[in-house]
Amino acid sequence: MNSFMEVLEYVKEYFLEKVRNNELSQTAYNCWIKDLEPIRLENDTAVIAVRTNFHKKILLSQYESRLLEAFEAVLGFPVKVEIIATENLSGEEDKDILKPTYAPKEVSVEEPSFQSGDFIDDRYEYTFQNFVVGSKNEFAYTACKSVATSSTVKTYNPLFIYGPSGLGKTHLLMAIKYEVKQRNPEMNIVYTNSETFTNDLIYALGNKGIDDFHLKYRHADFFLIDDIQFLSGKERSQEEFFHTFNELYLSGKQIVITSDRPPKDINIIEERLKNRFESGLLADISYPDTETRIAIIKRKAEFLQIDIPDDIVNFMANKLKRNIRQLEGAVKKMKVYKLLSGSNPNMSVAQNVIKEILNENQPVDITIDKIIEEVAKTYNVSSEDIRSKKRTGPVSAARQTAIYVTREITQISMKQIGQEFGNRDHTTIVYALKQVEQLMKTNAHEKGIIEDIIKNIKNR
Repeated sequence: MNSFMEVLEYVKEYFLEKVRNNELSQTAYNCWIKDLEPIRLENDTAVIAVRTNFHKKILLSQYESRLLEAFEAVLGFPVKVEIIATENLSGEEDKDILKPTYAPKEVSVEEPSFQSGDFIDDRYEYTFQNFVVGSKNEFAYTACKSVATSSTVKTYNPLFIYGPSGLGKTHLLMAIKYEVKQRNPEMNIVYTNSETFTNDLIYALGNKGIDDFHLKYRHADFFLIDDIQFLSGKERSQEEFFHTFNELYLSGKQIVITSDRPPKDINIIEERLKNRFESGLLADISYPDTETRIAIIKRKAEFLQIDIPDDIVNFMANKLKRNIRQLEGAVKKMKVYKLLSGSNPNMSVAQNVIKEILNENQPVDITIDKIIEEVAKTYNVSSEDIRSKKRTGPVSAARQTAIYVTREITQISMKQIGQEFGNRDHTTIVYALKQVEQLMKTNAHEKGIIEDIIKNIKNR
């Protein structure tokens, strides 16, 4: 088997993860991603084939950046993507283009135990069976499994799981979804995150679709929502979530919520929502101990069908201590190395992989666009308004906050900030900063809003 075929399977799995997270529709996946065919990986270019020019055009215009992102996530390094439409090929010489090759050398690897299309069904990764239980997550795991398997009174409702990013909260939500669906296929399970919830609400309000929004969220048998902290400061979203929560709760529907912090530490969440969150069961997840980290690496290696010697496993576990995603990402990179070279990874490879992982997880550059976008959603104005000359109350407040957050996070010069915010002069920027600093000293509510905006941006 050509190893690039297996690489493309992982790329498709990357897109399926987007489907599970409501970041891509199943229809879009089926139409544009599912039938991609592997041709070759040559130097820094991944060549894939589709049947028609129309398919190629859609991929280039709508999905090229996602394909680049997916290949980099799987391979561990960026590549260019070349797309060939097979309907353009006629003669034998043209068809030679489609002969699968693999650079830097042709390698043969074992046939995977899954075929295209059944990876999710037969080897579903995010199940309770594939969740490694340790002392730091056992309580949350037990609570989630109880929620998913109980056919009686919903004792843990809502179930609120909290802990730092990358420790398995999303895995547990997906495991609940999978378990419930296996047991009760007819149940309506809604899995989302607060970002999608807010975006759906914005779309519904702008397109007279609030009834469809209610139909989607208020008729769930199981309502699973990830990263609730990102509702912080978004008053209309909180209002809508409050009524959604109440309707589901009063109807006896199960609600499971995750956050990177406990309810009491989410500053700008209405008190009535905090009370709802705390009325059920709170379960925390903290950093895994050494034994658990080793078990996670071995479980992931087994899942990816790669043998990693114990000394390398121990090395990885001792270097990556605070994030399960990093551990799993390291094993994926080891698998890619095997695909590329045809041989099992050694300690030198492991050291390079760890170095890459740690470099990748350094704080990324946060763009002004991301800051303005987060502030705009919080203050219910548009990003264009913040950059404009408008001086209405809400827009001015949002603009001053965005300027303050930009200075706090990026540390760029006053001149640069002024240029980003409509070419405003130095005096205007200084005035905005002083206004926000004074506001934070005298108004605890506004101080909490701004602190949560900064925290949310840094945690994305």
